Amino acid sequence: MNSPIRKLFCFFLIAAGAGSVSALDLTDLTDSLAGTFLELAGDNEGTTGFRSLLIPQGGRSESLGGAFTGLCDDVSYIDYNPAASAILEQSEIALFHNAWIADSAMETIAATTRFNNLGIGGKISCFYVPFSEYDAFGSKSRSSYYSETTAAFNVAYNFHPGYKFRGLSLGANFKAGWRAMPDYADNNTNEIISDSGIKQSALAFMADVGILTQFNLGKMYYSRDTNFKVGLSLNNLGAAITGFTDSITADDPLPSSIGLGLSYKIIRPVTFALEFRQPFNLYDLSEYQMFYAGTGVCVDITNFISILGGFQLKGANPRFSLGSEFEVFRMRFNVNYTLDLTSSLNPLNRISLSAKIKLGDKDRHVKKTQVDELYSEGLRYYMNMEYDRALETWKEALKLDKYFDPAKEAIRTTEKYVQMLEEVNLLNH
Repeated sequence: MNSPIRKLFCFFLIAAGAGSVSALDLTDLTDSLAGTFLELAGDNEGTTGFRSLLIPQGGRSESLGGAFTGLCDDVSYIDYNPAASAILEQSEIALFHNAWIADSAMETIAATTRFNNLGIGGKISCFYVPFSEYDAFGSKSRSSYYSETTAAFNVAYNFHPGYKFRGLSLGANFKAGWRAMPDYADNNTNEIISDSGIKQSALAFMADVGILTQFNLGKMYYSRDTNFKVGLSLNNLGAAITGFTDSITADDPLPSSIGLGLSYKIIRPVTFALEFRQPFNLYDLSEYQMFYAGTGVCVDITNFISILGGFQLKGANPRFSLGSEFEVFRMRFNVNYTLDLTSSLNPLNRISLSAKIKLGDKDRHVKKTQVDELYSEGLRYYMNMEYDRALETWKEALKLDKYFDPAKEAIRTTEKYVQMLEEVNLLNH
């Protein structure tokens, strides 16, 4: 690790209360930290296939340190919690590019939309690595690509939505993946071995399931939107099939995991997110891997500019991320930088980019505004003792939004009050 980054990392540790470092003995500190992170590496790390499923596609979710299962406020939800499409406000289509390591990259296109309480979405991701072979004299003999491509279809539904409690959203992704291994050459003859690539290629079928709910908790500002979400998801449940030229087998476990996440907007412009995720092997639950966790914060500077930061500890890999989002017309861009520290604290600097097009909310915001105006109009009638007109106005609001609880409560209260007035008048006569 170069000196400036090592000093910065040491400063971070001191500021976080890690203790004083006399004379900043960077070598000893590096060795100590390397040993600490190395202890977090599980014995079964790297034993699953389709590892590209663990590579973030980039964008908002990576800027928040992967703490997205309990937030899921854009199309990135597909990789974290499939239940979110049923509560997203905007229809979206997005492109993602994540420059990974060793000239590899992840490219993704994703889209989502919602019809009342039904949400649907989908994505296609392709991870690719240059694949080059060299002969005995060190000359490049062949170039190709190793790739893993995944397609997903999402569907979700939000049950029992309301004004205070926004319901319980349930969702699922149905996914298929293809691992493409190119044919390679014989070490002795340098001739391409026929079908050598297809034998190591694989076809995977898998699913994700998730739940997500949202409500208000300790809210200190006025907004129609809730400020607390909690989600639970099971990801990559399935198997991969190999051996297409010989006997077909399904002995390639996928990187399955269970995740629990939450998000909390304590004040209007600041959102915190936390996530805990436990990987497991569907074929042998005793061969589980080490858990990992992430946390992130988003600060909305204005309606069209946000700053995001996150930290994720994944085995022996601590990751620091810093991102910025800005909106131009109906397009929202994200630029993210991630400092990925291996167990030896060698920095891997990564950049990811995303461009998201907001396709509108199917006039949901217009409807909310109309409902609010009708509710306020009903209150004015009520204050003027025009109870019949107040009840009629609130019932009009419920025709637009049958889940608008304030109108329901106002109708019940007014009807009881009118009934009481009628009973009092009868007693007086």
